[in-house]
Amino acid sequence: VQLQASGGGLVQSGGSLRLSCTASGFTLDYYAIGWFRQAPGKEREGVSCISYSDSSTYYADSVKGRFTISRDNARNTVWLQMNSLKPEDTAVYYCYVNLTRAYWGQGTQVTVSS
Repeated sequence: VQLQASGGGLVQSGGSLRLSCTASGFTLDYYAIGWFRQAPGKEREGVSCISYSDSSTYYADSVKGRFTISRDNARNTVWLQMNSLKPEDTAVYYCYVNLTRAYWGQGTQVTVSS
């Protein structure tokens, strides 16, 4: 089981990035997938998650209205579209799934300059 996160980078404040989380070794169809982030010196925090049925999504208050999570089961991939980025969004972003245990992607760095 692996989760491959990608799409991070350096962007100016107000810019956009789209992160992807591609799964291997299992099928995403029946699992909720989450995105977390960790900024330097801070604890890891939940950003967004999407249910297996795609019928419900969750967003942290800090990203509501700016981030959108979606999934493409055919590609075994979950996306996190991030718009109107702010410097405080700077962090390493991780995707997560809980199968028989928790699995984390390797993280992708997002840096937003002011």
